[in-house]
Amino acid sequence: LTFYKGDCSDRALLDQIASEHDIAGIIHFAAFKAVGESTMQPLKYYQNNLGSLLAILDFMKTEQIKDIVFSSSCTVYGQPEKLPVTEATPRQNAESPYGNTKKICEDILVDAVKSKAGIRVISLRYFNPVGAHPSGKIGELPIGTPANLVPFVTQTAAGIREKLTVFGDDYDTADGSCVRDFIHVMDLADAHVKALAYLGEQQDDFYDVFNVGTGNGNTVLEVIRTFEKINRIKVNFEIGARRPGDVVKIWADTTKINSVLNWHPSYSLEDSLRDSWNWQKTL
Repeated sequence: LTFYKGDCSDRALLDQIASEHDIAGIIHFAAFKAVGESTMQPLKYYQNNLGSLLAILDFMKTEQIKDIVFSSSCTVYGQPEKLPVTEATPRQNAESPYGNTKKICEDILVDAVKSKAGIRVISLRYFNPVGAHPSGKIGELPIGTPANLVPFVTQTAAGIREKLTVFGDDYDTADGSCVRDFIHVMDLADAHVKALAYLGEQQDDFYDVFNVGTGNGNTVLEVIRTFEKINRIKVNFEIGARRPGDVVKIWADTTKINSVLNWHPSYSLEDSLRDSWNWQKTL
């Protein structure tokens, strides 16, 4: 793979890439994504997350690139009234500026398609990606303090961090901790491959959205206990106060992506937590 290190808002870089490659499609992952940080620095999130997408769309227009798969998020559903959520579930007011940037980006893409720009778009609403490549050679390496649960679990288990804080144990869930739909990053990658292939079969000015999750919800405490069991190691954790912006519980209805893209997850939560720990140990 040819790799360029740079900012996708840097038009000179994008032009250089276009001059050196025939670009068939774009997968746009780049964004700031820490819910807590976004509540403290909202302008940083709006500038980066919206600005980078606008730059990419302008670049696509110039280069006549048709296809883009956008990394959206289940945060667009806010705290849903009914579970599991389908793609038809109404989007709620975002619980955080991060979530709002994903809603706005989806709206930008819809408007671009409506303008007859000749593009074909799929927004994939990620649930909670976890895990690492099964080889242990590719994984998640947060800079500074992790914003996601599983890297915090693995770093605590490895002794890098003294303890893990679970944000709240008094929610209306099985054990009082928040519920999420944790999906292995390899399954998520496969969904992008299938989404790009599907776009190639569509007419111009096409837009669709798919949930990418397992269809199951697990609590934060279940994740910790499963990690301890599967890897035979204890995790030092404590219960802390609730965290602003956190949704209480959410998981996906995956009927649409199963049937339309013929995508099905292949990895379990146990697989995800085993692979995450194997990755951590290689560091």
